[in-house]
Amino acid sequence: MTPVNESIPLEFILLGFSDQPWLEFLLFVVFFISYMVTIFGNLTIILVSRLDSRLQTPMYFFLTNLSLLDLCYTTSTVPQLLVNLHSTRKVISYGGCVAQLFIFLALGATECVLLPVMSFDRFVAICRPLHYSVIMRQRLCLQLAAASWITGFSNAMWLSILTLQLPLCGPFVLDHFLCEVPALLKLSCVDTTANEAELFFVSMLFHLVPFTLIVISYAFIARAVLRIQSAEGRQKAFGTCGSHLLVVSLFYGTAISMYLQPPSPSSKDRGKMVSLFYGIVAPMLNPLIYTLRNKEVKEAFKRLMARVFLIRK
Repeated sequence: MTPVNESIPLEFILLGFSDQPWLEFLLFVVFFISYMVTIFGNLTIILVSRLDSRLQTPMYFFLTNLSLLDLCYTTSTVPQLLVNLHSTRKVISYGGCVAQLFIFLALGATECVLLPVMSFDRFVAICRPLHYSVIMRQRLCLQLAAASWITGFSNAMWLSILTLQLPLCGPFVLDHFLCEVPALLKLSCVDTTANEAELFFVSMLFHLVPFTLIVISYAFIARAVLRIQSAEGRQKAFGTCGSHLLVVSLFYGTAISMYLQPPSPSSKDRGKMVSLFYGIVAPMLNPLIYTLRNKEVKEAFKRLMARVFLIRK
């Protein structure tokens, strides 16, 4: 790389999947369909949770936050990705890159905090059922949700400033389909060891610590469920946690494998695949998991559809 005089580039080239041009049309179709499914699924959960009085509970309040987060998460990357897949000039403006970097970091960190909050809600519901309405009051739910968003956006502000203040060397080519910290660090003209160490520390903090809290919560939940005498009661208790456990496995498994993987020749392509999974596929699967495995959501959706058809008549 050669140094340049400009401190701020006008645009970046996103290589994405340009090394496999024969795949681009297929990827465009797949990502477009995934994006439509993501929008429909997450909007459905938000509308059903807000319009159905039977779902006005802390569990569905946090689920609404997760769906809103997933909507913003995938929208921060997929439209630009689709444009670049359809175009021969695969670029993103500097301002667009900064916005994408900040939003992606903020929403990723927010989800890392929100998922253990949701596990805490399930812990209280199963382990302290008689005190659930007292503990999980509306004010506490709002505070927990606000803390998740504020923590995520504060972390993104810090990491974005640390990354964007580095001097960059041209050509401004990112071997990725989005603006992420590791890809931007490779363009730096200076040693980025400190930045990489900070990224590793933040990844540990936002991935392993919440994941540990979730494991602890579910250890208590499992112990409480096993004490239930009836098989039907145990099945119902596990049923309320199954969807959340699947979402946790998808999110933390892919995120941890990306940021904590040891360096290797295949890390570049593996990083792209993992980013695709937790940035595009996971937001699409989350609403499907919650709707297909959750009887309450399916029944609420049927009631909503019945109301819509009655209004049309």
